Amino acid sequence: MAREREVSQLLAEGHAAVDIAERLHVSVKTVGTHREHLMQKLGNDSLGGLTKFAIRPGSVGARRSSRARATRGA
Repeated sequence: MAREREVSQLLAEGHAAVDIAERLHVSVKTVGTHREHLMQKLGNDSLGGLTKFAIRPGSVGARRSSRARATRGA
């Protein structure tokens, strides 16, 4: 599930599947599979649902944002 969270976070940030595949060193098909699995697990049928998952408290994206604020002194 960790890789699926990474994929959802990158999708929420607006990265294309090709870019995500290159960044994570996987195929574009693997990125699509992770996205499909997440959508099934969350009962979503849209990217918007994945975005909500990616930015919710305790998710990968939320932790990164907190860390970024701490380093900037905010």
